[in-house]
Amino acid sequence: MKPQTPDEPPLQGLAIHLLGPPRVERGGSPVPAPRGHKVWGLLAYLVRSEAPVSRKHLAGLLFEDAEDPLAALRWNLSELRRLLGIADLRGDLLALPLEAASYVDLNAVLSGSWAQALGVPGLDGELLEGMNFPGSPAFEVWLATERRHLQAAAEAVLREAALARLAAGAMAEAAALAGRLVRHNPLDENYQALLVRSLAAAGDGVGAARQAAACRELFQRELGVQPGATLEAAMRTVTAVPTARPATGRAAALAQLEAGEAAIGAGALDAGLQCLRRAIVEADATGDAALRTRARVALGGALVHAARGRDEEGATALHEALEVGQDASPVLAAAACRELGYVEFLRGRYERTLAWLERAAPLAAGARAEQARIAIVRGAALSDTAHYGAALEQLREAETLSTAVDDRKQLAYALSMLGRTLLLHGDLDAAASALDRSVSLAQQGWTAFVPWPQSLRAEVDLMRGDVNAAASRFELAFALGCQIGDPCWEGIAGRGLGCVAIARGEPQRAVEIFVDAIARCVRLPDAYLWGKGYALDALCGVAVAQAMPQASAWVNDLQSLAARSGMRELTARACLHRAALGDSASGAAARLLAGQIDNPALHALAGLSKD
Repeated sequence: MKPQTPDEPPLQGLAIHLLGPPRVERGGSPVPAPRGHKVWGLLAYLVRSEAPVSRKHLAGLLFEDAEDPLAALRWNLSELRRLLGIADLRGDLLALPLEAASYVDLNAVLSGSWAQALGVPGLDGELLEGMNFPGSPAFEVWLATERRHLQAAAEAVLREAALARLAAGAMAEAAALAGRLVRHNPLDENYQALLVRSLAAAGDGVGAARQAAACRELFQRELGVQPGATLEAAMRTVTAVPTARPATGRAAALAQLEAGEAAIGAGALDAGLQCLRRAIVEADATGDAALRTRARVALGGALVHAARGRDEEGATALHEALEVGQDASPVLAAAACRELGYVEFLRGRYERTLAWLERAAPLAAGARAEQARIAIVRGAALSDTAHYGAALEQLREAETLSTAVDDRKQLAYALSMLGRTLLLHGDLDAAASALDRSVSLAQQGWTAFVPWPQSLRAEVDLMRGDVNAAASRFELAFALGCQIGDPCWEGIAGRGLGCVAIARGEPQRAVEIFVDAIARCVRLPDAYLWGKGYALDALCGVAVAQAMPQASAWVNDLQSLAARSGMRELTARACLHRAALGDSASGAAARLLAGQIDNPALHALAGLSKD
């Protein structure tokens, strides 16, 4: 079913509530509930399906325990038609024919604005709350996956709402939303830091200090570690703090902006951030909305890209940019939206990524450089979630746009993501060509980026059977990643070295390398989560093959991460690992999930026919 993004449940028309205890309303009045849980399960599955579903598929998924599965499906479809007040859902391929005025709470959470999502009555509830389907084990696996994903989506909109209110100066509201977020997931350091920052910004320094102390105690008790620098930074960081009287005008603001950008480009991060914060103060004194927006976009972008572990502070500056001047400078507003989408992309909140990019696209009309950046992030997000055809289309458009504006860095980035998508889809020759070009461009002036395409290019060598060439490339990428100190690059190259160890018949060594690579790639709270999932998948593969006692726990980690974020192929692969450990329901779920993904390599792993 195609998602809608309604503002609120309509007084007239159909309203479907599946979060919390499920219910349906028509014309503002509740409809009597159907008999049994299977109708609700059928409705939830059809709402979340991206394409029409066959009767045979649904019968096997939900009614395999019935004497006549197809007859049971027919009866449940008739109950569903009565519930929704529709005459459709007939024929072999089934899809929900909802009108534009229909309201579905899941879509408000997944695709709507944060304001729309906050209006969902069951936002803190579970999908089909209180319902279980013990006679349908594959459906149970699907439902558990969706529940994890929707919980993560609820957290994402609460976080976005808190940041937006913080940027708007509504500090008490921001603190209340951040507190709600921490109750959802108290072990997420970013959420804890957001609550501490909101309390401090609201003037409750004592409350902020108490929350930080409680967080440290919780992390030590539950995880055996202390929170990182993000929590400490939240205690003292404000986007811009004036240190002298800011009355030197527009020229001073521009000078601080240019000095800050130059310093960051030269690697002098602290000095650059200080200049950019000062630029915000100077720009605010001018009252020029476009200049105020530009200064905040510059600081936000620097914090996201140059200052590792500072994405949440950067997101606050970007939200401020939108508060200050969306109308004053549409292209700068597009950049702010795209950067906010990029932050969501790194953390695997892909629906929020795509929502920000949808907002950015019309603002960037005519600005080809910004359109290229938007297309890269969108293509990367689609690739992470195994929508490979759409990803390739976006990334090829990004390649064309980057070439047209002669932006070599963006072209290198676009080609790296294009090459990765081709690699994941099994087109090794095309992947090698794109990645070779990406490496070459990066080597001409963007050395800090080289480890990413170099590691992916090494994987092409490995899949072609050239283990020595792969090892050489991975070693170079890992050494450079360590020299730069980039967790993502260390993680992706470390994963590759683990794969080399497997190819050389050293499984125990491979496990040690994988564990180290995973620890490296998530040592900061704003690391790229897909990289962790990719390394976990490789670790699970060798652990299951070697019947290691830790295999089940590692599969659990992969399954949770992939399900929460919507990394569809990694979710299917987690189910395949679970099936290899003897869980037949996970095997059926893996085939179900893999069948929805256009990837011949995955189909072969899942044992799907080519028909």
